[in-house]
Amino acid sequence: MIYHLTKYLSQHFDIPGIGMFQYLSFRAAMAIILALVIGLIFGKRIIGFLQRRQIGEEVRNLGLEGQLQKRGTPTMGGIIILTSVLVPILLFGNLSNVYVILMIVSTLWLGFIGFLDDYIKVFRKRKEGLNGRFKVVGQVGLGLIVGLTMWFSDGIVVREQTAKTTSSSQVVTVDSDGESRTVYLSRPEKTTKTTIPFVKNNEFDYSMLVPAKWDADHLLSWLVYVFAAIFVITAVSNGANLTDGLDGLSAGVSATIGVVLGILAYLSGNVIYAGYLDIMYIPDSGELVVYAAAFVGALLGFLWYNGYPAQVFMGDTGSLSIGGVIAVFALLIRKELLLPILCGIFFVESISVMTQVGYFKYTKKKYGEGRRIFLMAPLHHHYQKKGYFESKIVLRFWIIQLLLAAITLVTLKIR
Repeated sequence: MIYHLTKYLSQHFDIPGIGMFQYLSFRAAMAIILALVIGLIFGKRIIGFLQRRQIGEEVRNLGLEGQLQKRGTPTMGGIIILTSVLVPILLFGNLSNVYVILMIVSTLWLGFIGFLDDYIKVFRKRKEGLNGRFKVVGQVGLGLIVGLTMWFSDGIVVREQTAKTTSSSQVVTVDSDGESRTVYLSRPEKTTKTTIPFVKNNEFDYSMLVPAKWDADHLLSWLVYVFAAIFVITAVSNGANLTDGLDGLSAGVSATIGVVLGILAYLSGNVIYAGYLDIMYIPDSGELVVYAAAFVGALLGFLWYNGYPAQVFMGDTGSLSIGGVIAVFALLIRKELLLPILCGIFFVESISVMTQVGYFKYTKKKYGEGRRIFLMAPLHHHYQKKGYFESKIVLRFWIIQLLLAAITLVTLKIR
């Protein structure tokens, strides 16, 4: 709102300094600061409200050290994260930008599903929460919204740098040395291409999965893309949900992921850097940097209270929306195939659960007695069972996430 107001005022009035709000870097800085402040101030009041209403976590005794001490800790703290993200982006974001609109919709969509799950657990006293099928339906629904918008929206296109030809559009920009520079771009293209790591051309087209003779007007290619969007959103949101099991673990990991996504959005939305790195130039996607800044600030503000020992848990209100936001963000900047690296913690946590359950069922059927691969799943509980302190597990997972973040950025040049 402030962005649009200042844009109008700068066009009609000569107000000193008001033009700063048109700069992406300034708005991103304001977004992360405001998100952090909201998280710190608003978070304290929300925690107090949850405590007064006795909205606490019901903890089962699983034999984990320090587990029973967490009983009664306020949950549904994801409300703090959602508020801290949405307020800055509504104030400093370009609300006419299709990418920003999709991110706001995604945040509210999965936040609402997570809130329903927490509400049923806390107020209806049903430990299983929202039926798993309804969660999946919600995730699939968001995948359809994102995939179909990517397909049909005229505002979502890709442009690639080309040699000077009659079919190219000329773009004059300014490089870091302050000198004018001419760049030639292809015409805006609706495409199902995405970035793939460690490959020289650095692009993968979903149309490659469809035989050319079947793909009338790229219809099947886009259908494959929509199904891929559904899979990515479902997998990452569930992965974030499984990772949320130790104080500060999910928030700290997700904050690092948010920083990397913000960097990738800035590079993809800048014609100079996109050309230098030989990656797809995605017009207007740079606006997502403001959202990434708000996202990181919100997580850091929440981490202030969620760090060990936690004063509040995010609940599914936070974990489902965090995973969905990361997945949709990656899809919008065409970097979803980097997620197995960038979100390696989520990936490993999910794999540990699936292999544990699958192996238990297999051995029970074959031997009459279920056997386990891990002492307990998800993986972070396995290390708790081995006697590691919770704070040490979280710190080491954070370090691993920093390494994965660095590797993700390096893949832009290593091909």
